[in-house]
Amino acid sequence: MATTQSQEAWSDFWALNSGGAGNGAAGGRVGDSNGGGCLPQRWAAIENAQQAAWFEFCQDLPEGAALLDLATGDGRVLRWMLSKRSDLKLLGIDLAPKLPMPPMGTETRGGIAMESLPFDDDRFGAVTSQFGFEYGDTKRVADEIARVLSPGGKVGLMVHRGDGPILEHNLRRRGELLWALKEKGAARKVKTALKNGPAGIDLAANLAGKIASQGAAKFGETSPAWEIPEAIRRSCLMGRQAGVGSIIETIGIIEGHAKNELGRIQSLAGACKTADARDKVTRAFAAHGLELQGTQAICEPSGRELADFITFG
Repeated sequence: MATTQSQEAWSDFWALNSGGAGNGAAGGRVGDSNGGGCLPQRWAAIENAQQAAWFEFCQDLPEGAALLDLATGDGRVLRWMLSKRSDLKLLGIDLAPKLPMPPMGTETRGGIAMESLPFDDDRFGAVTSQFGFEYGDTKRVADEIARVLSPGGKVGLMVHRGDGPILEHNLRRRGELLWALKEKGAARKVKTALKNGPAGIDLAANLAGKIASQGAAKFGETSPAWEIPEAIRRSCLMGRQAGVGSIIETIGIIEGHAKNELGRIQSLAGACKTADARDKVTRAFAAHGLELQGTQAICEPSGRELADFITFG
């Protein structure tokens, strides 16, 4: 996750998904700015379980403790903690250069890799991460956490599970994205039709509309298999006055968002694999005298486990 491409992809994610459900995973809408986060909005109730874990974690921190949140995204973990512990000094960092506005009373900084933290030794009384730690080089990140953590400090990590609904949901989206982009070639075929100039706009819109209908029938109207061609169809119709060049530019943006999501889903799959290698993570912290204190399953309302909350100290 330390490449410029990854930084841009996550900036794109937060631009589209500010305020959406989930943190540090893929699954936002590609056709507009109403982001869906890593899980569908109907699953938003899972945040109650996430909050409860963080509330319990922060309640025993010393008065006025400094806390660093890794891969902070929109700072929701900081916001939750602030609601319970207004005395804490809360700072979040993220690889993405551009982040949403941080919650009032907290600070976030973009463009910072977890593997190379620009902070002095022993600075923080606690280090946290929600769906972020496992995206990095876990040994190097553990080394950095141990370096900046003050003696007696606590570490709290909420990490993905490879058998959970987050990866399942995103792999399903991956198949739908590839259906629209690759199998049906929605963007490519429409741009080809637009080469006929203004006369090709209706042809392009109709072509996109047919693919959107097929996508809705096959995957549903909340799927990217419908969203992508439907967004392209609307771009054709709404871009008549601006001209073919403007329509093609807009289609390129839509296509770019979709490709970024595919990249983030690939990253998510890798992160799940990393998090599931729990012994390796535990050894990385143990090398610095930070022992595993506990593992708590985070569940969605059905009871299915979607994440693990692990603590070290």
